[in-house]
Amino acid sequence: MNWSQHFAGANRTIFETAELKVAGATCRVLRDAVDEGTLVRVRRGYYALPATSPHVLEAVRVGGRLGCISAAADAGVFAFEERFAHIHVDPTASRLRAPHDRFQRLANENRDGVELHWDQLRRPDGGNEYRVSLPDALIQVFRCQRPRFALATLENALHQKLLPVAAVAGIFADLPEELQYVRRRVDRRSESGQESVLRWIVLTAGVHCEIQVAIAPIGRVDLLIEGFLVVEADSRKFHDGWERHSADRTRDCALAILGYVTYRALYKDIMYRPERVIAAIMGLLAARNRFRTLFV
Repeated sequence: MNWSQHFAGANRTIFETAELKVAGATCRVLRDAVDEGTLVRVRRGYYALPATSPHVLEAVRVGGRLGCISAAADAGVFAFEERFAHIHVDPTASRLRAPHDRFQRLANENRDGVELHWDQLRRPDGGNEYRVSLPDALIQVFRCQRPRFALATLENALHQKLLPVAAVAGIFADLPEELQYVRRRVDRRSESGQESVLRWIVLTAGVHCEIQVAIAPIGRVDLLIEGFLVVEADSRKFHDGWERHSADRTRDCALAILGYVTYRALYKDIMYRPERVIAAIMGLLAARNRFRTLFV
């Protein structure tokens, strides 16, 4: 049996033993496939292909499904700090295993950074065999992450049309009162998670901004403050090649010719040092005001 074709044809990532036997596999065939490295026995009764995402393998091995930011990231949505798997486990689940060793019972000492979510799901039958539904994942994100990061995940799902606008009300209906204010800030126009976080930082500092402003003939900019300060969210976690940097500088020059000042906020500053971002914006606003005073 060609396992890759079988998994692809069924559009599945995880199969249970009983399902593979229905397709014609025997215990010996499955054992040989594991020995040959063409299948992975994730835990008793569950199989996957060797190239399966490590987080998916961890979730199934533990005895749950991807949840929270891990489910969002797997669905193609922005998620902050998704290095460790977040796994949804049914509140009644038992016989849980360590994420990296199916022979060990799960304990605090062998969780290896994995975060467990034991809450009830709004749509327990949603999602797929290894991941909860996106609405349930977003509810978990809001309960788990800081509001600015959770909002970024929600807005990115809306922007990519992976989540209908009508689903937002249901998500907030399951969130505590102290998070209801976030709903007023939802704006699906933000094109990236970093841009959403940047907008949150600016608004929280009391600075009014416009988003996705079209400036002819340049195109759209992420944020425009006081009609002159263009703030762009750097979407790159790591350095790109010179061609990308050259394009950014050419764009900044074109904006300067039109009288705009550009500030490109680094990813690490947006995500980890928001105070630096605000300090830079306030500095540029103050410099502009001083310039106006000198030449009035």
